[in-house]
Amino acid sequence: MSAVFDPTRVAHLGGRFAPVTEEVDAVDLDVVGELPRELDGVYLRNGPNPRFSPVGSYLYPIDGDGMLHGVWMSEGRARYRNRFVRTPAMRAEEKAGHALWGGVESMIFPGADEVGQDLAGDFKPIPDINVVEHAGRLLALGEADCPYRMGPGLDTLGKETFGGRLPGGITAHPKTDPSTGEMAAFCYALEPPWLTWSVVAADGSVSRGPTPVAGVEEPLMIHDMALTDRYLVLVLAPAFFDLDAAMSGGSFLAWRPERGTRVALIPRDGTEVRWAQEEAFWLWHTVNAYDTPEGQVVLDYVQWPALSLGGESSGEGAGGATARGLTRAVVDPATGTVRRTRLDDMRVELPRIDDRLIGSPHRRIAMAAGSGRNAGLLSGEYDALRWFDTGGGRPVTRLWDAGDLSVGEPAFAPSPGSVDGGGYWLTYATDRTDGTSWLLVLPDEDPAGGPVARVRIPVRVPLGLHGTWLPTEE
Repeated sequence: MSAVFDPTRVAHLGGRFAPVTEEVDAVDLDVVGELPRELDGVYLRNGPNPRFSPVGSYLYPIDGDGMLHGVWMSEGRARYRNRFVRTPAMRAEEKAGHALWGGVESMIFPGADEVGQDLAGDFKPIPDINVVEHAGRLLALGEADCPYRMGPGLDTLGKETFGGRLPGGITAHPKTDPSTGEMAAFCYALEPPWLTWSVVAADGSVSRGPTPVAGVEEPLMIHDMALTDRYLVLVLAPAFFDLDAAMSGGSFLAWRPERGTRVALIPRDGTEVRWAQEEAFWLWHTVNAYDTPEGQVVLDYVQWPALSLGGESSGEGAGGATARGLTRAVVDPATGTVRRTRLDDMRVELPRIDDRLIGSPHRRIAMAAGSGRNAGLLSGEYDALRWFDTGGGRPVTRLWDAGDLSVGEPAFAPSPGSVDGGGYWLTYATDRTDGTSWLLVLPDEDPAGGPVARVRIPVRVPLGLHGTWLPTEE
């Protein structure tokens, strides 16, 4: 496979997605508009950014080294820094001067003579999806693997196993309960136990080690989760790993819609898992979930008809599950049923809420969106931001058309002292006409009015994945 792979023909290695290799520090960034002085902290974002030209294969958004981009804000001023997440595998490639591991589809692994016994013959860690902070740890996260702990200056401190209690790693999308400070996570694997869940207490200790999820008997991919007061919520779409096919040149993931999609409600008290069954659909990202007084679970998410990797969906949905868009599922643990309603049919992804409302009814959902004006946008590329208000009466949608800018995930930065709303939405954006990148700051009270500030980033920030706002500690 490596002999015929041509990285110049991979769309997600060029244009607004093209990787950058220079690590930059810049102060006193140019600001168009006025940067709110109440923003005191750092906005960080992670995303795929290959250190060297890939070999064998490249599949967005799974492949690619991690790179953190940060903008620190205080007193109306801003500074920028970007750094690679330097795993031992990346350091070995930097020593060699070229890529040693192939993309996940190519199954190319270096030998012990190239990278040493500890790294040989195994998958390359790829902490390139998300970045979160919990219990004083800043973590760069990948798919079902150990995160890497980062220093306050974005230097890589090493692999985080939580004192050896979570050696198999966690998901790229753990969820932290705002009321307890607990971080809940899951991890899938290619061997038994196929799926586990765990809890890290507010002080950073592991209060529940890897706990197998009964009823999962095959390896399958799950990207995100949701958390309520009572449950971890996992959506098990029929995306099954097939290593035999991968070793013989086929796809390492098989979409089997005839198996349907299952929803697991995992009680946080460790009692029996509740299951619900539905027609096949895929989701990359949940919005949020919460319990109702009647004992049901409401889950908002962005629905896809089938698994999508590197481009369009890799299969067709089944029956009524083909609709794509922002969707609400009401799961009844007593009957094992799911009732789904499409909330918004616009092309959207990367949904976020005010993280202080995780596990509670949320008022506003922010998403990256496609305006419909630009047919040339790649998968994972968006030219608008959209807000969906769920509270009271008829839902309200708002849209900000970003014009020539391609925008990413919006993350919420609450104003100090605010409770629900009151703050700003932050996202990186890159101009399709000249390649310049910006940090956009949009007010929550009128996000469709556009940014109150645009912070000029001195280098291009590749379109990427997930970020977080970390306020300066008092």
